[in-house]
Amino acid sequence: MNIISASRRTDIPAFYAEWFMNRVREGHVRWMNPFSKAVYEVSLRPEDVSAIVFWSKNYLPLLPHLDELDQLGYRMVFHFTITGLPKPFEPRVPDAADMVRCARTLADRYGPDAVLWRYDPVLISSITSPEYHLERFAELCRMLEEAAAGCYFSFAVFYGKVLRNTEALNTETGIVCYDLPKDDRVETALRMADIAGSHGITMYSCCGDLLVGGPIRKAHCVDADLLNRLACRASDQRAMRVL
Repeated sequence: MNIISASRRTDIPAFYAEWFMNRVREGHVRWMNPFSKAVYEVSLRPEDVSAIVFWSKNYLPLLPHLDELDQLGYRMVFHFTITGLPKPFEPRVPDAADMVRCARTLADRYGPDAVLWRYDPVLISSITSPEYHLERFAELCRMLEEAAAGCYFSFAVFYGKVLRNTEALNTETGIVCYDLPKDDRVETALRMADIAGSHGITMYSCCGDLLVGGPIRKAHCVDADLLNRLACRASDQRAMRVL
């Protein structure tokens, strides 16, 4: 059985929902290993798929297809990045309030455990200070209460591609991005966890073991325990309908 990650390499729900559904109807997808260039074929037949893990900043184009996916019997979880960052950082992302409503639609349908909210990355800049993030995060926590059981987060890591992008942003807008010192990252993360906890949301540190501890848990991009819980819940619901 396959767990399909769709996908960390591009935003399939936002930009390629129709393509994805065509692949589902065909029953398979081909993908190329970016390093070896080898091409692989992966079955998408429901009997071969344990779960689909979606990643997106905008699920609106996928919503019309959920009935079909449900009827085919797929189990799904939804990594949903909602940060509400200023437009210079996310020029093509819809308004955060619209995305919160979309997240609530998913939570009403599949439960808040299936909506994996991502406040990611925590990007510190000349217009997004730690205090800015704390205020914005608190606002989103209020909006997403009972729609998301957990929040996955990480601080921006300034490797090659990110450095090039932030330098280009600086040239275009004058915005300066910078790395937050370790102690400040820990303090900010703990304050975020306190805010999240007050709204019943658990914090998960993504690729940042330094921040794991106390109220902050270690994140798993594909969480086997979560998928098992959702599978058991779906089985119980089917049994109740039969009874």
